[in-house]
Amino acid sequence: MAVKRRKNDTEGLFREIAQVVAPPPELTVSEWADLYRRLSSESSAEPGQWRTDRAPYQREIMDAINDPAVETVVVMTSAQVGKTEILLNIIGYHIDYDPAPIMVMQPTLQMAQAFSKDRLAPMLRDTPALRGKVADARSRDSGNTVLHKTFPGGHITMVGANSPSGLASRPIRILLADEVDRFPASAGAEGDPLTLAEKRTTTFFNRKKVYVSTPTIKGVSRIEAAFLGSSQEEWCLPCPTCGKYQPLTWAQIRFDDVTMECIHCGARHDEFAWKAGQGKWVAKAKNIKVRGFHLNELASPWKRWSTIVQEFKEAKAGGPERLKAWVNTTLGEAWEEQGDGVESNDLVNRRERYNCEVPDGVLLLTAGVDVQDDRLEIEVVGWGVGKESWGIEYRAIYGDPGQPAVWQQLDEYLSRTWKYADGVAIGIACTCIDSGGHYTTEVYDFVKPREHRRIFAIKGQGGEGIPIVSRASRTNRRRVPLFTIGVDAGKELILSRLKVQFPGEAGYCHFPIEPEKGYDQRYFDGLTSEKRVIRYHKGRPKLEWIKRPGTRNEPLDCRNYATAALEILNPNLEMIAQSQKKGDYFKQNSPMTSGMKSRRRRLISKGISL
Repeated sequence: MAVKRRKNDTEGLFREIAQVVAPPPELTVSEWADLYRRLSSESSAEPGQWRTDRAPYQREIMDAINDPAVETVVVMTSAQVGKTEILLNIIGYHIDYDPAPIMVMQPTLQMAQAFSKDRLAPMLRDTPALRGKVADARSRDSGNTVLHKTFPGGHITMVGANSPSGLASRPIRILLADEVDRFPASAGAEGDPLTLAEKRTTTFFNRKKVYVSTPTIKGVSRIEAAFLGSSQEEWCLPCPTCGKYQPLTWAQIRFDDVTMECIHCGARHDEFAWKAGQGKWVAKAKNIKVRGFHLNELASPWKRWSTIVQEFKEAKAGGPERLKAWVNTTLGEAWEEQGDGVESNDLVNRRERYNCEVPDGVLLLTAGVDVQDDRLEIEVVGWGVGKESWGIEYRAIYGDPGQPAVWQQLDEYLSRTWKYADGVAIGIACTCIDSGGHYTTEVYDFVKPREHRRIFAIKGQGGEGIPIVSRASRTNRRRVPLFTIGVDAGKELILSRLKVQFPGEAGYCHFPIEPEKGYDQRYFDGLTSEKRVIRYHKGRPKLEWIKRPGTRNEPLDCRNYATAALEILNPNLEMIAQSQKKGDYFKQNSPMTSGMKSRRRRLISKGISL
């Protein structure tokens, strides 16, 4: 009896030992997330236990990581589909279940820091399976900082694509690159940042690379190029009537009742009927090694179709730049420009007679000044609702910018006012002057005492991903506010607005025919002097602006600077328009006294916020 008891005790002991040393059950990323992941309240509208079934299209994207045949996963996506949570689930899985060295790439170092603090840290805090595996960045553990964290069996490094030192650090097995279309063309002088990061994975036979982004412009979009080289999978749902699978496409959406029409049987159903079906990924190409997934907001459980339709209408009414952003972020598709450029003769032929200095649609004025070796060229531009614009005057001040006389004439010009047809006067609200030429000191000396008049020095910077206006810096020798202007972004914006065909539409550009205003053939040749082309550098497509032979581009530069001045002001044009309506009431019901004119100007100025 005692022998049998010892035998049972020994077997029980071996069973306990076996449970301790046995490998954990095989889990995929989605299975791990469903078991262990907790969503944080500050980063999720639905905090608590993660459920992949909430957005079932996410399952196969995550589980592609577990397929040994797959090396690269490409996700070309819209907003509002949970792409950041997918990346976080992959990180959590490898911290807890399959330790490995991980790199997370963001477009900039600042975005990498924000990802670590705002998204990664809450997950590590609120997911019990991860709690304690990564030391807090505030602890004395030198292995853990905001951008670098160690855990048993691996580490995670977060870098900016603009930081060459971060990309050339250590070998990694898991590369997660977020918003790759916003990566710079080169990390400093080191070359393509994505290529640099990919090289860090070459020593691992089981490496995984995940590229996620909303696309930008067709032909130069990184994520679009990667998707076209993949399995090109679309999330498809069965028609509630005929049962045939198809992707959710914008062309099939019907606005009158917000339904989607089946491409096979023509039946129309609302989003709830479509999304009740069992979806699946359908591949267009065969590529075992690179799986590519495309998603748009129509598939999202967090965005109603009626909201998407309304946002489309607003984007279409808001001009080409807003429509482009909608196509990128809602449909998850690259924007395709219509045509190569704008012909100067087309703009000459659409000039109109103002019969006044300032048309009624103008709410405020800005100016752009280009500095040449023998003159200053200036354009004053009027702006209305929807950033519809009116060219007010283009002129040159001839003389040596190294002498005070030229700057005195400029000061007098920028101090003057222009009049509406009813006699009400309006001045320039903001001016940008180029300081990047041979007369930087003279520009600084001119703007320094005129900062209160919103006359600012600017310096143009070309290249992708540089915003039209960046925050002002005072690190120059005169300590004046210096704004960096993304000239390529500005030219793209001007080109898109010049293509708007009908007055009254957002972004439409008006030009006067009166000869004294300066809008002659030379002006329009200069305004259209550059065109955007795609050129290849080391095999990578890149957008470049090239000048047409025999033209001068000062009018384009002046319009760019005047546009930047509007962005610096960041006015509420709709509010200004309402203020003008009050002014029009006075005009219609009583004589316009000087006090009323002053009140009207004050009402208009309230819409400007610096």
